[in-house]
Parts: sequence; C-alpha cells; structure tokens
Amino acid sequence: MAVEKQLSVFLENRPGNLAHICDILSQSSINVLALSTHDAVDNAVVRILCDSPTKALLLLEQENFYVLEQDVVVLEIANRHGMLSKVARKLAHADINIGYAYCTATKSQEMGCLVLKTDAPERAWEFLRGIEFE
Repeated sequence: MAVEKQLSVFLENRPGNLAHICDILSQSSINVLALSTHDAVDNAVVRILCDSPTKALLLLEQENFYVLEQDVVVLEIANRHGMLSKVARKLAHADINIGYAYCTATKSQEMGCLVLKTDAPERAWEFLRGIEFE
C-alpha cells in the first residue's frame, strides 16, 4: 500500500455526530475505507481514511467541523499471529516511533489492513515497503 492522507475530525461526543459526518461523505459519493473513533468525556476524535480525502476535508470544514489532515502508513498484512509484532519490531529497529495504530480483519480474511501514525511516515514506508507481510 502506501502513505495516505488521514482526516482527524474533532467533535462533541454525542449521539448523531458520527452519523452526520458519514452522511456528508456518503451524499458526496465518498467511500470510507477505514474509520477509528477515540472518545474523551465530552469530545471525540474520528480518524478517517477515504477515497477522496481533499474533497472530504473541504466538505467537513464547510460544515464547521475542525479537521486535521495527517500522513499515515497503510499496509496490507497477513491475518495471522506475529504480523503486528514484525511491523513494530522493524520500525523500532529503524528508530521510528508509532504514535498510534488501528487495524481490522475478520477471522475468515487472509489479509488485514493496518494504519500507522508514525513520527516519520515517508521513512517508515520506505523501510517497510520491501518487507514481506504475507
């Protein structure tokens, strides 16, 4: 995969806000590829990978959402034990810090998707791109 643009949307933690964000994207035919939410007492951060990040950023800002854009590393990795360890170990050896990560796969999927926010996404991608994760 590659280095991709991720949007972080900051909003009040209350019913309907996530639905509103998803409606905005859906109505503009923007496909959400990955999503992660992190909550605090009154606020939440929704992290989104989508197929049109620039368009999504503009639409969400028009609706007065506070949105940040970050570069993240997106990897397709085998869905088996030890794979996350392998990625984390390789980045540690390169002295690249992982700020946060999220991933997904079902039990029946052979491959999963891993999203990494690092302190050096381009360098992390260059370091990981030649490594087999299957």
